[in-house]
Amino acid sequence: MTNTNQHEEVRQFINELIETATSYDIDTLDRIYHDDMTVIMIDTDNNLNTANKEDFKSIFKSKAEAGDPPMDTWAKFHKIDITENRAHVLLSRKNNLTGINMILVLSIDLVFEDERWQVKREVIFLRPEAD
Repeated sequence: MTNTNQHEEVRQFINELIETATSYDIDTLDRIYHDDMTVIMIDTDNNLNTANKEDFKSIFKSKAEAGDPPMDTWAKFHKIDITENRAHVLLSRKNNLTGINMILVLSIDLVFEDERWQVKREVIFLRPEAD
């Protein structure tokens, strides 16, 4: 596979992740998220929160159970790096996961295991969306 093809494959994977998470598809998230996934979120008050796979899936599950409408799928890719079976994606997203419109800057580490890309770690920096 050429480097261009790998970049496109990873970009498509991240787009699938965004679509899956914003529509609260818990079964697909279970496949996309690595069993040993960690999410680290830093909010606008510099509070640090961490979550594992089950913790993070429960956020989306509660939104689905509450009947929340799908979230914004807007994304801006800044950089994709791939080395063998690992990839790193840096992107910005618009989201209201916390109930407030925010810009999320995400640093996502992926691993290619079991014949598919999986999210191993997400580091999320929150900042208010400009009016």
